[in-house]
Amino acid sequence: MEEKARKSVAPFYAVAVVALVWGVLLPLYRVKHYILFAAVCAGVFFAVSAVCKNAGVIGGAEASAAAPKEKPQEETTGNADVDKMLKEGKMAISEMKRLDENIADPGISADIVRLEQVSTKIFEAVKEDPKKLPKIRKFMDYYLPTTLKLLNAYDRMSATGVSGENIDATLTKVEGMMRNIVAAFEKQLDSLYGADALDISTDITVLETMMAREGLTEQTLQAQTLPADDTDIKLEL
Repeated sequence: MEEKARKSVAPFYAVAVVALVWGVLLPLYRVKHYILFAAVCAGVFFAVSAVCKNAGVIGGAEASAAAPKEKPQEETTGNADVDKMLKEGKMAISEMKRLDENIADPGISADIVRLEQVSTKIFEAVKEDPKKLPKIRKFMDYYLPTTLKLLNAYDRMSATGVSGENIDATLTKVEGMMRNIVAAFEKQLDSLYGADALDISTDITVLETMMAREGLTEQTLQAQTLPADDTDIKLEL
């Protein structure tokens, strides 16, 4: 809405007051009296107008209310790929929450909560160390969306309230698959810390060797190195 200046009515009230006072206290029966009265009224009118210029704006409130609110700026890490991952992860977590609220089965609901917790930790780990992003490519591109697809199918079928061969078989299959999915998500999270665990194991080995060499330990300790493990998760659907 276009904003328009609204003139104040105060000058008119001021002139009315002057006329009332003049009519009571001063004479008004000669030409010079009217001329003086008109001059005083004009002076009062312009003086009050100058003080109360543009007392308000018509349409200002409406314009402010109608103005679109600025969207809050999304958090950025400075890494476009990580930002994309975080955005998709946020959407996935939101979908998990929705599914958890819709699905009545307590076992499936508990599995969804666990998936939500593990997924959140995966996204946080990659945010803290963007170098880990390539390790979750398959997780983001296949395992996560496929899991959400299965849960959505479970949600739709369980909501029908109908027991049938196809529906029951699908629900049972998804229920049986959820434990494997949870385990796969947990293994994905664990794989992100493989390099950290190796570094710690190496530091322990060096530390124990130096302590034994300096005679600071009663016996030589041998640190166990972590066996090489397949960091890729496997989910058979």
